[in-house]
Amino acid sequence: MKNKANFLSNYLNNNEIRAFLFQAITVVAIFYFFYAAFDNMFDNIAARGISTGYGFLDDESGFNIAESLIEYSSASSNLTVFYVGILNTLLVSFVGIIFASVIGLLIGIARLSSNWLIAKLANGYIELFRNIPILLQIVFWYNILLINSPRSIKDSANVLDLIFINSRGFFMPKPIFEFEFLIVFLFFLAGLVGRFFIKKHYNKLRDETGKSTNTFFHSLLLVFGLPLIVFFLLGSPIQFSYPEVQGFNFAGGMNLSLEFIALALALSIYTATYIAEAVRAGIESVNIGQKEAAYSLGLTKTQSLKMVILPQALRVAIPPIINQYLNLTKNSSLATAIAYPDLVGTFAGTVLNQVGQAIEIIIMTMLVYLAISLFISFVLNVVNAKLSIKGR
Repeated sequence: MKNKANFLSNYLNNNEIRAFLFQAITVVAIFYFFYAAFDNMFDNIAARGISTGYGFLDDESGFNIAESLIEYSSASSNLTVFYVGILNTLLVSFVGIIFASVIGLLIGIARLSSNWLIAKLANGYIELFRNIPILLQIVFWYNILLINSPRSIKDSANVLDLIFINSRGFFMPKPIFEFEFLIVFLFFLAGLVGRFFIKKHYNKLRDETGKSTNTFFHSLLLVFGLPLIVFFLLGSPIQFSYPEVQGFNFAGGMNLSLEFIALALALSIYTATYIAEAVRAGIESVNIGQKEAAYSLGLTKTQSLKMVILPQALRVAIPPIINQYLNLTKNSSLATAIAYPDLVGTFAGTVLNQVGQAIEIIIMTMLVYLAISLFISFVLNVVNAKLSIKGR
């Protein structure tokens, strides 16, 4: 008995075995907690007579959605509402990320400008918009657009008889792509691939000989010139549908609602403040010797910024920028404040109110945002790995 007690004591005093036991107990406790929580939840659902399952996705939605990138009507299913919400969320997130990146990069560079006025204006922009809650900014821009837009169709602001602006949105020509346009797009992709290999070739040549070659015109010809030639040879395989007044509204063309514009504007302006600070921190992290070396080689400030400073600064700036892209995507769910039909407003809002199956709907909504965030993280982490400084 004493030998068994000693064996057990030695067994439990082993750090590796003890650590494994603690981890195993923790995992079992976590699984039991979630099992008990879900079991209790489903018991309560059954006791209240609430239906479960995903059969509601095939039911008719019974309501209209003002903006949809796919065909939709009130007779469409709740699953179609789910798809419409996802696409609208992706659209406003994509537009917001593009504009936030451009604005943030420019403001971040301006923040360090030697021009006193420019630097102060950039700093004022950051301090102003960073410290106002994003929800208030969304509502503010929406009301600004609503107040300043003409109310009636006949009073719409007119830009070259192509773009019309009123309280219902921005009406503009809609491109209609013919099948042959796919060939033009393939040549565009081929041009991007060609540009990549040409750039790689001349970079290798520069490293070997020290001779630098300007590849701007090569890239311009491959990426834009070649597809443009194919475009005209195929007879311009793209048509346009123009907005025209019919009755009390416009018919034809495409419409960007004030809700979409206000949301994209607010998300871009707000997120750009944090991206600007990340860019500023990245630029300041570049060793001053690198900047002096660039100037000593005869590079102008613009050339040294483009060729020496920014490539190194982005290595530092990309990780926090990733976080801001994720925040922008998740902040798009605040669209419900101005009735933009995103995933939360349409599916986790209207559909949930109609069918009452909160568990299934909320889980689906959370999984969508999780998938989008993981995809953005994956793509930008790959970019970050490519740009990171390799260890010596």
